[in-house]
Amino acid sequence: MIRILYHQLNKFKIKGIKMKKLAITMLLAGSTLLMADGAAAFAKCVGCHGANGEKAALGKSAIIKGQDAAKTIEQLNGYKAGTLNQHGMGALMKGQVASMDDATIKAVADYIAAMK
Repeated sequence: MIRILYHQLNKFKIKGIKMKKLAITMLLAGSTLLMADGAAAFAKCVGCHGANGEKAALGKSAIIKGQDAAKTIEQLNGYKAGTLNQHGMGALMKGQVASMDDATIKAVADYIAAMK
């Protein structure tokens, strides 16, 4: 399937630019935008967790730097639903994640997981 798409895109040109180059550029730009969205959404977390997730929030939480994305998604959804209260931080975290939709939660989780 990919090979067929590759050959089909290779046949067409838009103002001298091959479609495959355009498709690759769009793919890279899209992944960069997703990372940027995660970074932007993580900005509200920096005060407690640190710029690189290296702090124990308010001296209570675990360090989140590099944490598995699935675990972060589960935790953020728990805080949002009001069903998670780790380290007594449930109410504070519920307020922080209340406005995040599923896509934003995933973007933040992926951003945290990529922290080294």
